[in-house]
Amino acid sequence: MPEKKTTERAQKDKREGKSASTQAGEYVHEEIDHVRKGKHGARSAKQAIAIGLSKARRAGVKLAPPKKGTASKATREKAQHDSAAGEKGKKKVSSTRSRATSSALKREGHSAASPKALSKQAKSSAAKRTASSRSAAAKKAAKTKGPAARSAAAKKAAKTRAKS
Repeated sequence: MPEKKTTERAQKDKREGKSASTQAGEYVHEEIDHVRKGKHGARSAKQAIAIGLSKARRAGVKLAPPKKGTASKATREKAQHDSAAGEKGKKKVSSTRSRATSSALKREGHSAASPKALSKQAKSSAAKRTASSRSAAAKKAAKTKGPAARSAAAKKAAKTRAKS
């Protein structure tokens, strides 16, 4: 069950017209926070992200399932099932099943949410994308920034270039 604050942040993102993946990001942040604080663990950063995305879909975020070829059939089906559950609204969760999931996650480690693990996940994920796709995403991000944030980003980029 997502925290009330997380759902409110995701709804605020939706009102502001932000993408479904941005809205889902709030749930992923929450999940990584849970792993870091020791509420439960995760086998990998990928698992922590997957749990967050599942929560987002079940909370009603209109996030499309992964495309064919990018994820396994089981993963795509699970995403569709989560989206359907999100459309139906809240449903009674089996306490036995919920307890089993929680205890299994508690046995996992907490290094999955470390900055190093998340950085590695982000880099491997970005490497699967084309250069033009990454460039387009960066241009779109730059457009949505305000003047002050754009100036700060330009200064940071200049500083990074000066280092190398």
